[in-house]
This record gives sequence, structure tokens and C-alpha cells, in this order.
Amino acid sequence: MKKILLSISIILMISSAAFSQDVISSSGNSRGDFSNEVKVNFLNLIALASIEVGYEKFLSDNHSLDLQLHINDRFGFNSQGKGKNYKTNSIQASMNFYLGDDEDARFYIYPLAKLRFGDFEEEIDGDLVVTSMNAFILGAGVGYKWEFSNFAFGPYASIARGFSSEVSDRFAAVEVNGGFSLGYRF
Repeated sequence: MKKILLSISIILMISSAAFSQDVISSSGNSRGDFSNEVKVNFLNLIALASIEVGYEKFLSDNHSLDLQLHINDRFGFNSQGKGKNYKTNSIQASMNFYLGDDEDARFYIYPLAKLRFGDFEEEIDGDLVVTSMNAFILGAGVGYKWEFSNFAFGPYASIARGFSSEVSDRFAAVEVNGGFSLGYRF
């Protein structure tokens, strides 16, 4: 519980510092004076029943701070069922760096830090085996984002390394993630 409160406190401090900056949008003021974006990864919501919501604060035309909450977070794209149950959540912070000068769409790259907490349960030979999924995760990703009026959407993918021996004993130490986000800018 202390880790969760500390993580939330750090994210709130970073986001409050970000609010003191004034910015236009990720594509150089092509569509308006947007400096905030709320978004959801609807691909993972449909495919995995994992809810990923985020808030992006643009610090300049070329970079932004991205904070996300993942409810029912999965290790990569592993599914539930057949005696397997994920009871995990996570918080993620990343810094998006936008590349190019296109007014309507751009690539971006991002380093990320993620804190996952919760358990993974599975039934093996009639016994319930519980794995603690608590882990600190570092990684990097790439994405592409289109902008239309107040909306932004696009695919993204990341690769990350978890620093938990218990998780890497059950799963791989390296995790791949991705999705398709839909955002609203204001």
C-alpha cells in the first residue's frame, strides 16, 4: 500500500509541474490550442478486457508527459481463462517525443516507467498457485498519431524489462505491449 501511495504522489507531483507549462498540440498548432489529451486504449479493452486510460500533457510542440492507469493489466497479451486469473493493476509514466513536421500525423518515441501491483492466479494439478506480479518496469516504445479537430488516434507498441525475480520466474523478463488509442484534446 505504501508503494502505491508513493507512486501516486510522485505522478501527481509530476503532473502538477506539467500544468505550469503552456503548449499548443503535438503537431505544431495545426488544429487549435490543445495542451491536454485524455485517451483510452480501446483495442485492449475489446480484446483483453484490460482498461487503459491516460492523460497526456503537451509540454511543447515536440514532447509531452503521458500518465496512464491500467486496470486488469496483463503481462503482454496473455489471456485469462482455463484456471488463469490476473488481478493486477499498474500505473505508467512516459515522455513522448514527436518526430516530423506533418500537420495532421506524426511518429513518436517514448521511454516509460511502470509500476505493476497485484497477483496472478492459476490452477495447476488442482492446486491454486499465486504469483505476485509486483514489479518495477522500464522500457521504450514507438507510436503514430493522427489528429483531426479535437480527436487524436493511432497505434503504438512498447517493449519493457521487468525487475521482479518472481515475475520473471513465471513469465519472461521482457514484455511486449501495444494497442490503439483514441483521445480527446482540450
